[in-house]
Amino acid sequence: MGSVKIRGGVAIATVLIFGGTACGGTGEKNVFPGGGGIPVQGGVLKVVGSGDVDHLDPSSSYTTVAYNLNRTWTRQLVTYPASNDFDTAIKIVPDAAEALPKISADGRTYTFKIRDGVLWNTSPARQVTASDFVRGLKRLANPVQPSGGISYYTGTIDGMQEFFTAFQKVPKTVPAIAQFMARTPIRGVRAIDPRTLEIKLTTRASDFLNILALPFASPAPVEYERYLPDGPDFRQHTISLGPYRIDSYQAGRAIVLLRNPAWKKAADSVRQQYVDRIQITLGQDSADVVQQQLEAGTADVSWDQPVPTSAIQRLIGDPDYHVFEGSSLNPFLVFNLQSPNNNRALANVKVRQAINFAINKVAIAQIWGGTTLNTVLDGAVPPGSIGFDTEVRPFATPGHAGDPAKCRLMMAQAGVSNLVLQFPYRTNSNHPKVAQSIAGDLTKCGIGSNLIATAPEDFYGRYLSSVAKSREGKWDIGAPAWLPDWYGNNGRSVVVPLFDGSNYTEGSTDYGAYNNPKVNAVIAKALTAGSESEAENRWKEANAMIMADAPIVPLTSQNVPKFHSSRVRNAIYSPMSQQFDYTQLWLG
Repeated sequence: MGSVKIRGGVAIATVLIFGGTACGGTGEKNVFPGGGGIPVQGGVLKVVGSGDVDHLDPSSSYTTVAYNLNRTWTRQLVTYPASNDFDTAIKIVPDAAEALPKISADGRTYTFKIRDGVLWNTSPARQVTASDFVRGLKRLANPVQPSGGISYYTGTIDGMQEFFTAFQKVPKTVPAIAQFMARTPIRGVRAIDPRTLEIKLTTRASDFLNILALPFASPAPVEYERYLPDGPDFRQHTISLGPYRIDSYQAGRAIVLLRNPAWKKAADSVRQQYVDRIQITLGQDSADVVQQQLEAGTADVSWDQPVPTSAIQRLIGDPDYHVFEGSSLNPFLVFNLQSPNNNRALANVKVRQAINFAINKVAIAQIWGGTTLNTVLDGAVPPGSIGFDTEVRPFATPGHAGDPAKCRLMMAQAGVSNLVLQFPYRTNSNHPKVAQSIAGDLTKCGIGSNLIATAPEDFYGRYLSSVAKSREGKWDIGAPAWLPDWYGNNGRSVVVPLFDGSNYTEGSTDYGAYNNPKVNAVIAKALTAGSESEAENRWKEANAMIMADAPIVPLTSQNVPKFHSSRVRNAIYSPMSQQFDYTQLWLG
């Protein structure tokens, strides 16, 4: 994934994941909310990094950098507050809605009142309406660039799946798309009046507000019907609801944001508008060079490049350096349960359990910067995600260093020997070192590895997510990574994509084709739970059942080191974007 994460886990940065509590020094100049300090208005925030957004259109944008950009110029019905406390930062609060919704007794109907004063920066400025939110949800299903997160909405909103299916048959032209949207309703979505939106679900979903907080669910003004979704014309005619507006966009080169004069602080409880201008300069592919610019003060924050591992030791204690806790499976070792290799040995749960004992997880953590920057994992759900359970650690070893003797014993008991596993790995970042470390651990257990150097862009599509290649045995084990799309009540974004095998198909992120009907049934109950606490119990149950089957070896959850220039103040980190929230920063 280079230096940006495609949300949902298809690609991952070198050091990533979100967090909350600052572990580095905060310093007097980095005043967080509640800590005092006088905000300063004005100035240019200089952001520098490598790659462009995947999509500028919020209906389809699906990278962390796009998420952080969306925070500046889009709004949603509900969102997350700005806070360096992880637990606070993942709690849903009202945004363009004046309050959290009224929810019916059966948990299936959500009614929102739109906040007065949330204005599009049209000429003249215009109040956002319930119809704009209806239009925004419809655009997720467009046939040109459908949302990568569409399953969150088709799986919850009444009639959304039928709407999506019908929309895919529409010609990919501006008139045809506009006509279909005008004539075709989503059964469960309606604007009762300009200020009242009603959404009906197919069944209870305790995480539905988290789904609505994703930038996908941004409203869309009627003007967007003039352009193909995320097309070149769209990218030059964005309309803002947030504190900033996109003044210019040059693909792969630069993005400039200026203050949005239509934005009113009184109508936005989560964002600020301190700097006059946000200048984003792209094309800098070296993390070391970006770090040098931040330390020299010629740039303020990184767009997508991590703090170089080589710089971390000397930055400890620097007031501009912080470490934020994470919640990820990054990386984890996955088994191809479909592989015909070795007489289908990996289909044998005893073999998978044995290999779980073999891996030295601390060694993996050291490759990524040590245990300060990485949390060693024992379960299928990382801390910070619903279903995490400290009691789920069936394959724990002393010091997480692995137990080759126990692995060899279990392999002998399983009656399996002379295994040679096909092991593709990405050639970028620290992935070769991770593969070599795992292969060395397997050797100690008497298991051979055929390491296959793989271009990063081929790792998923040509190996792990390819049904044909998986069934042919082109790979036996791999070390992908996974980051959830949100935190807290996020089993739909962690357990479902990785372990619900009921919908395994081409491109699936259930890479090993793990499919336990009993686990799937527990997942279904968790998704339809009437409360978050009920859902949490179900996700914990699923976590334990999954680890008993050992379809993966959980390795580490990466924390995130961050650095900013010495003139940045109020450096509040967003768990959802892995970046400092641009709308909170001021310059000193």
